Amino acid sequence: MVEANPTRALLFKALVVTVLIGALLWGAWITREVAQAPPSQRIVTVRLAETIGSFVEEAAHADAEPAAVQAASLAYLKAAESAVEDMGRDGRVILVAEAVLAGAAEDATPELEARIAEKLQTGEQP
Repeated sequence: MVEANPTRALLFKALVVTVLIGALLWGAWITREVAQAPPSQRIVTVRLAETIGSFVEEAAHADAEPAAVQAASLAYLKAAESAVEDMGRDGRVILVAEAVLAGAAEDATPELEARIAEKLQTGEQP
């Protein structure tokens, strides 16, 4: 009969224990990651139709050429789109207030209007 090498058997047992400990640690880490609550999201509304309607009304009363009004309207719409996109980057969910039936969501329209004005002032393009 061939005797088993005691050193080899000890190394095998150490390897098995190390793998089991690693598997347990990995399982604990995965469980913690899966079980963690997702980051909280704030839901806010913006009165987009009202904001854009105000701009359109001002543009209609402006004494400017149609091409200038069209260019200003395009710039305003691009700035509005970019501002809404920027507002959503911090985890907020942006809802158009005109599409929301009820709820106590925070109104972020003043922030939207300020961001649009800033983008128009700086000439930032999305």
